[in-house]
Amino acid sequence: MSRLLALLVRETALAWGRGGGPLVAVGFYAGVATLIPLAIGPEPERLAAIAPGAAWVALALASLLSLDRLFERDYEDGALDLLVLSPVPLELVCAVKCLGQWLATGAPLALAAPVAAIALGADPALAPLIFACALAGGLAFAFVGGIGAALSLGARRGGLLTAVIVLPLFVPPVIFGGGALDAFAGGLPWKAGFSLLAAYAAGAAALGPLAMAGACRNALS
Repeated sequence: MSRLLALLVRETALAWGRGGGPLVAVGFYAGVATLIPLAIGPEPERLAAIAPGAAWVALALASLLSLDRLFERDYEDGALDLLVLSPVPLELVCAVKCLGQWLATGAPLALAAPVAAIALGADPALAPLIFACALAGGLAFAFVGGIGAALSLGARRGGLLTAVIVLPLFVPPVIFGGGALDAFAGGLPWKAGFSLLAAYAAGAAALGPLAMAGACRNALS
């Protein structure tokens, strides 16, 4: 347990400082939220209609920013070889790395999501659900993104390859989360969409580390 805690602290600190950490992700998120009114017009009714979905898509894009360095830095300096040889199973190492990524980037983005949506005109009553969806979605993005980061190890322009791999896998949580928010805003049953989002996040957290570990071993072989 002490090894896992030390590894989590290390990965969170690396994710916090990797490429600017949460400041860059939140700044990008704010930039996208600022551009949306410029693109579709300042009409409050139109902005309010698309605010939850726009904030959700911006969250998915902002989550991509630091994924390419999730394994690359350890791969380049040889730390990944030591992690493979450590007593902690590599699958658990990968899970802790993604959890650190989520704590350093996903959680700050989840805090920013309700603010951005309300600034775009969303009903403030949506804020708790936006935050909950962003937390669950951020967890899914971290573990699914970890798969892409591991598969692109050692490749040229790995960041672009990571985005190509993971963007299709980001579609289900965007659909489930956006659907839950739209249903809640319209007074319709929303729990099914949120349950599917939570199930997707749980599945990604359970199966993602297996795929990451296999991809890391393949890159090191």
